[in-house]
Amino acid sequence: MSLNFLSRFSSTARTVSSRRAFRISPQHAHFHTPSRPRWVASPARTASLTPQTRTIASATPTGYGRLQGRVAIVTGAASGLGRAIAFRYSAEGACVICADIRETSKYGSSEEETRGTTHDRINEAGGKAVFVSTDVTNPVSMENLVERAVEGFGKVDVFVNNAGVALESTNPQPVWEMPLEMWEKEQMINSTGVFLGTKYAARQMMRQDAVGPNGDRGWIINIASILGHVGTNNMTSYCASKGAVINFSRAAALDCAEHGIHVNSVGPGYTTSSQTELAFGDEKRRAQLQGKHPFRGLGQPDDIARACVFLASDDAQWVSGVYLPVDGCYTAR
Repeated sequence: MSLNFLSRFSSTARTVSSRRAFRISPQHAHFHTPSRPRWVASPARTASLTPQTRTIASATPTGYGRLQGRVAIVTGAASGLGRAIAFRYSAEGACVICADIRETSKYGSSEEETRGTTHDRINEAGGKAVFVSTDVTNPVSMENLVERAVEGFGKVDVFVNNAGVALESTNPQPVWEMPLEMWEKEQMINSTGVFLGTKYAARQMMRQDAVGPNGDRGWIINIASILGHVGTNNMTSYCASKGAVINFSRAAALDCAEHGIHVNSVGPGYTTSSQTELAFGDEKRRAQLQGKHPFRGLGQPDDIARACVFLASDDAQWVSGVYLPVDGCYTAR
């Protein structure tokens, strides 16, 4: 199901149960008209992974106020998917706390990817964002992140556990050769980091008043991976860590349901990025990777960001415990 469909669906009158009031907010009363038929492949999606053909997340994407007045924390916000999510959330009206080890990314091969910090770019574009240095593997650091958000903005509505690593992407090796140190580091960042973020976000959200008429207190979104859903060779640690995120999110959703807190996970496919270029550098491997995503080849970071907007919005008022692949049909086969 495309996000354009979801956008149209959210703006269309629908019958709701007796416990929900029928409403269409002004900012949602619109229809998206694509500039080309949806079934025509985009050149940017099918081109090779070069800086000239990649579409980089913009700090000023068009938004419709779907997250107006909400406060969102995004971990791993200095680069990649986290940067795109932060940009998109700001465009939709949220105040954004950008959390990462450092303000600037150590990755990036284009001027757009490396120009300015995420929070500075958002503020320059007229949004509201701050940076909080955070180690997602450290309980004290993660609790401090939530406390800083509350001190600065009064609440936490949305928490996106995005920070993660894929150590085998540049150092692939079979399970019998994998060092324990690599396994432990990947599990700590990818799995334990998500646990800590969910723990402290949920604890804060439970203290807050409900947002809107449905009793919602918060939205937690955990970034998993298609490789947490399907395996691949020479990446056992990464696959295990992301698989843990998916099932952890389901269990946490059950814990949080009675408190009006949504917990969902997103499974990104491969997107155009410097890290993808690094891992799939030669033309043959790039072509193979493109072919594994039948719907227009590789995605853009903003494709995942748009899914995260949906899961943090009122459009997802009855959605929790869901794993949502955003992968161009990678896992459909």
